[in-house]
Amino acid sequence: MLDLAGALHAWAEEGRDFAVATVVAVGGSAPRPPGAALAVDADGTAIGSVSGGCVEGAVYDLCRQALRDGEPLTERFGYSDEDAFAVGLTCGGTIDVLVVPFSAGRAVHDAALSAAADGEPVALARVARGPVGLLGRALLVRPDGSYGGGLGGGPELDRTARSEARALLDAGRTGTVELSEDGTHCPGGVTLLVESAVPPPRMIVFGAIDFAAALVRAGRFLGYHVTVCDARPVFATRARFPDADEIVVDWPDRYLRGTATDGRTVLCVLTHDAKFDVPLLREALRRPAAYIGAMGSRRTHEDRERRLREAGVVERELARLRSPIGLDLGARTPRRPPCPSRRRSSRSGAAGRGSHSPAWPARSTVRTRSHSRPER
Repeated sequence: MLDLAGALHAWAEEGRDFAVATVVAVGGSAPRPPGAALAVDADGTAIGSVSGGCVEGAVYDLCRQALRDGEPLTERFGYSDEDAFAVGLTCGGTIDVLVVPFSAGRAVHDAALSAAADGEPVALARVARGPVGLLGRALLVRPDGSYGGGLGGGPELDRTARSEARALLDAGRTGTVELSEDGTHCPGGVTLLVESAVPPPRMIVFGAIDFAAALVRAGRFLGYHVTVCDARPVFATRARFPDADEIVVDWPDRYLRGTATDGRTVLCVLTHDAKFDVPLLREALRRPAAYIGAMGSRRTHEDRERRLREAGVVERELARLRSPIGLDLGARTPRRPPCPSRRRSSRSGAAGRGSHSPAWPARSTVRTRSHSRPER
């Protein structure tokens, strides 16, 4: 439901009663993943989707029922071989849906919706399966470990749920967790749906070259917040990189030292110049990132590794570096080599082998930041 945080927060601010149906589990081929939601207010207005159309009508009716009864409920939808025209998923899979009404006394949910709507990282853990008295109970968890609400079980259940929710939040993932009622990791007693709302992960492209323009476009399409950094103001311009969220004119290593990265950040080094590459990569390899790739031939990469070792980079750090960047597809134009964060090559000897594949996030808002030519 955090995917609908902006609209639901506005409904909450207006004092509306509403019910939210959230996909909590999928089996086989299903159109939407866990966390997909459909919300219906007391007037019958609907937003969101749980199935892309297959069972929306039936889920809408469940939301109306939850609003009338004031109680959470669960329902499973699947394909019926006996009656292909019955309400179900024509794709042949199954989805489990949790429907929860929201009215007075929903402080935990309101706090989660407010944080997500403001772009703050937050996780919301809810009981999707378990004892009737716990169904729909919620626990909010923030990156610093602070929390609100509770699941209605013992303190060990809340403690374990907080730990699991924070781990998923750090990874920027939504998923389910199986626990026992006493908080141990024995499955069968309680199923939690943990939804994470996080800002879009960053892609920082160093080197304002033609290949960078193509990479920026791909990264933006995939929903990364894309920054282009180059020390040369004549190349790092909005005209050359209209798809970038942010353009920075600065020495790459200096900019990286002063900016934030995390375990979802993608760092693409296209400067192709040792005076930029070595200090930049020395800094990059010592900070959190999902992918660190550098452009250049294998001969260039061997020379780069030698220089990095001389600069004090140890083998454990050097093992994180992926180069050459991209895949060898026989491309002739800058647009053809695919974004390294999109694909992971499994072909022996492929140019992009070993590339990490970060999660694909939601799209971000454009902001531009530019500086005059930096001094070194």
